[in-house]
Amino acid sequence: MTRQPLFSSFFMAGFECSSHRRKDGMRLDLIRATRHDRHAFDDYRRCAELGLRTVRDGLRWHLIETAPGIYDWSSWIPMLDAAQAAGIRIIWDIYHYGSPDHWDQRTPDFIDAYARFAGEAVRVHRERTGEAPLLCPINEISFFAWSVETGYFPPFAAETGGWFKRHLIRSAVAGIGAMRSADPGCRFIWAEPLIHVAPRDRSREERRRAEAYRLAQFEAYDMLVGRSAPELGGRPDMVDMIGLNFYPHNQWYYEGPTVPMGHHEYRALADMLMEVGDRYGKPIFLAETGAEGSGRPAWLHYVCDEVRAAMAAGVRIEGICLYPVTAYPGWDNSRHAEVGLFSAPVANGERHLFKPLADELARQRGLFAAIGR
Repeated sequence: MTRQPLFSSFFMAGFECSSHRRKDGMRLDLIRATRHDRHAFDDYRRCAELGLRTVRDGLRWHLIETAPGIYDWSSWIPMLDAAQAAGIRIIWDIYHYGSPDHWDQRTPDFIDAYARFAGEAVRVHRERTGEAPLLCPINEISFFAWSVETGYFPPFAAETGGWFKRHLIRSAVAGIGAMRSADPGCRFIWAEPLIHVAPRDRSREERRRAEAYRLAQFEAYDMLVGRSAPELGGRPDMVDMIGLNFYPHNQWYYEGPTVPMGHHEYRALADMLMEVGDRYGKPIFLAETGAEGSGRPAWLHYVCDEVRAAMAAGVRIEGICLYPVTAYPGWDNSRHAEVGLFSAPVANGERHLFKPLADELARQRGLFAAIGR
């Protein structure tokens, strides 16, 4: 039997939708900052014209839940309508770091609040579109937990030993139950960092510490599918697609700097994808990948070569998402980050196309089409 793909295109686009508070208390809203909220239809249309008919985007929970249990969907419904008008399939991030200020994300009450919100979002999606949604319930549980436990994201959780990661898994499990109750056809598409950690020297203790840190990248998925900490409620059917986020800075020395590409300690992406494929036996996609500035085409070239190598070795890879697909202001200092295919919008809402990356994308689309993708 031919399996029906979840995605409408192998290459995808992702819109930066973080909405958390910084350490200084400032609330980020990258959808608003990039003016994607005002230009969603045109943004989706531009993606579709380049063959990117699947998109990652997100809800802004802090805008939607105006008071406990009170929801205003006016920031999201126009995006749902725009996606349908543009003929785009969306993977919706339900919770991309940012939550309303009236919930403390460290408390048990937060789990119930998230589940209620997630279930209501799916009901709105079903009523508005008539379709079962593709959903990323919680973006980057691993990075999220690290950020809260180290104080990079407030409110700081002083508990250590992975407590907040387990708390997010409990939230995800409760949310999946609520979302499936609202629409049993929901499919759950996750996004977790794919990393490599190299030892700074060849001592036994250094290698042990580096390997322990590297293996920690699998903890969230292991808990979600129930292969570890089964008391949290994870099951294999909670993960329909393994999403992996991979950037040029995702390989580093233990407690040290980034490993440069080409160095003998730099691990081939294909090998990393094969390890994940063997570990979980589920379909994979690159949920986020991209570089900044003039390095964008070369990075896509590298990633695509490695993905094809992994596919040739039998790994089931379903897509590559260019993320973010537009320029955006940096989290920490609002610096202008030139990434992706499109610039920030000019006065009339147009975004300039970065042609070198568009040309490389077109070339890679042709290469993947030749192997049936």
